[in-house]
Order: sequence, then C-alpha cells, then structure tokens
Amino acid sequence: MNRIQGNAAAGGSAVRVWLYIVAALVVAMVAVGGATRLTGSGLSITEWRPVTGAVPPLSEADWAAEFAKYRDTPQYAILNRGMGLSAFKVLYGWEWGHRLLGRLLGLAFFVPLLVFWWRGMIGRRLGLGLLGLGILGGLQGAIGWIMVASGLQPGMTAVAPLKLALHLTTASLILAGLVWLAAGERRAALAPAPSRLRAVALVLPALVLVQIFLGGLVAGSHAGLVFNTWPDMDGALIPPAESLFAVRPWIENFVDNHALVQLNHRLTAYLVVLVALAHAVDAARRAEGPCARRAAGVAGLALAQMGLGIATLLLGVPLWAALAHQVLAMAVLVMATAHARLSLGLTRARPAPASVPVGFEGLAGRGA
Repeated sequence: MNRIQGNAAAGGSAVRVWLYIVAALVVAMVAVGGATRLTGSGLSITEWRPVTGAVPPLSEADWAAEFAKYRDTPQYAILNRGMGLSAFKVLYGWEWGHRLLGRLLGLAFFVPLLVFWWRGMIGRRLGLGLLGLGILGGLQGAIGWIMVASGLQPGMTAVAPLKLALHLTTASLILAGLVWLAAGERRAALAPAPSRLRAVALVLPALVLVQIFLGGLVAGSHAGLVFNTWPDMDGALIPPAESLFAVRPWIENFVDNHALVQLNHRLTAYLVVLVALAHAVDAARRAEGPCARRAAGVAGLALAQMGLGIATLLLGVPLWAALAHQVLAMAVLVMATAHARLSLGLTRARPAPASVPVGFEGLAGRGA
C-alpha cells in the first residue's frame, strides 16, 4: 500500500508538471496570436481545414493558389492591393504558425491525458475538469474560425472586435483552468487562508479575466492607437458623454467607440490594481508567509502590467510593447489563479486515485 501511495504522489507530480507545460503552450499560443493580429496576418488563410491545413503550400503552384484566394478578400482589396507573393508568404507564415501551434497544443493536451487516465493517475474530479477544458479547447478552435470568418465579410479589413475579445478570453479561461487544476495537485498540506482573504483571492482572477476581455476589445477596435496620453485622454480625465456615446445604437459604443472602449479598459485596470494592493496589505496583516507572498506577487505583477500598458499607449502601441503587455496579462492571470486555488487550502498527500482500474496497480508502479 505504501508503494502505491508513493506511486500516486509521483504520478501527481507528473500530472502537475504536464499541466504547467500545457499552460506554457497556451501562453505561447496567445503570444503568437497577438503577433498574428498586430502584423495583420490573421486573414491570410481563408479556409478552415483542421487536418489538411497542417501542411503549408509546398510548391509555387500551391502558393499561387493560396495567394489567389487572399486576393479575393476585402483586406487585400482595401489595404494590401499590389502586395507581392513574398510579402504574402510572411503574412501566411504567421497565421499558419498560429494554427499549427494550436494543433500541437491539442496533441500535447489529449495524448498525455489519455495515457495518464489509462494508467490510473487521474482521479474522477480532476478527470472531469480536464475533460471540460478539452471541450473548451475544441470550442476555442471553432471560435477562432468564426472570428476569422468575420473579417472575410464584404467591407471588412479585420476581424470583429467582439469575436477577437471572445477568442482571447476563452484562451485565458483555458489557461486559468489549467493553472487551477495544477495548483490543486500539490501534495503538501496547506491550511486555508482566512475567509476574507479567500473571498478576495477568488475575485481577483475574475477581475483579471474581465480586464483581458476589455483588452481584447481595445485590440480588436484599434482603440489603443488613439488617446495616446495619460492620465488624461487628450486633455480630459474622462471624455465628454457625447463622445463616449456617439455611436447608434448606444450599446455598440461598448465595442466600437474608441473613447469608451479605452476608458473602460483604463478604469478596470485601476480597479484590478487597487483590489490587488488592498488584498496584499490585508494578507500581510492577517496571514502567514505563503499567502502574503502570493498576494504581494499578484499586486506586483498587476502594477507592472499597468505600467507597461501606459508605456505601450504613450509609445503608440509598438509591436514589442503590445506583445509584452499581452503576455504579462497572462502572467497576472496565472499568479492570481494559483493564489486563489492555494488560498482554499490543500489536504495532505492522498492515496492512489479511486479510478485506478483493478489489476493496473502494478502497471502504475512500473510507470512511476
């Protein structure tokens, strides 16, 4: 029995490492997706071929065929008319790389999942959580294509901001889910944080997800290219109401009005930082080392992210700063999610999962 428990602990460590590796791949996927958007490459591949699309054009005839499809898009007609094949290959490479990384991410998730589950290294609760993330990952692929298709409509030169924000937020949800499950696989005992600290710790990842969604709207509507001053917005802390709600119907201002979209992103950033700082101070007074250090880490990352966001805005959204801002947002989400999960506490090392198939104990022992 002791050997089985030891194998279960080793298996839990392997599962935890795997989950963090997949989480790192998600961050890479978000970064490449951000570069794809910022370089205007997202509409260069006009078809969704989940299997055969993994193979890029291999001949000049294949490249000519893909280029011909792109020349039929509004983006080419309005923005890129006269573009040569060599420039198109650069656009195509970004989008193809983004899609290929998505396929590799799927393999990195599902293949080890099946192996760990077959070997009895994943309990029922963890398994259900992973299955839910797998379904969300498949949905994310569909959302990605719906997003691209929105940019291929007549008169469009980019994807719809709301669909881009949804695509980014879904990826962030997957990342948060992976980190939550991985943090819960720690085998060391950990006492729960005081109730108020637990509540705020759980609120922080939700606030960060809202801010990521709003950041997606800023990116999708190119609202970061205007009002490039801080703390004011071209002379006013808050633009006048007539400019904030100039679009009709009024609800569309929250997606398409540059002033309101950027203002919402700014205000939510202030809220995230204030909540994180207050939580860190509260944790330093009420909790012992680990919880206080985690809370301070979340606050520090949130402050750094806000500073980077301000710099990105003032610099006119250069590629390097925009990508760094997007990746650091993922770091804030990871830290906040891990902190929230660990604030709930962890029990001592558990025995082998109840889902270990009868007769497979020896197999689990050899694998560990």
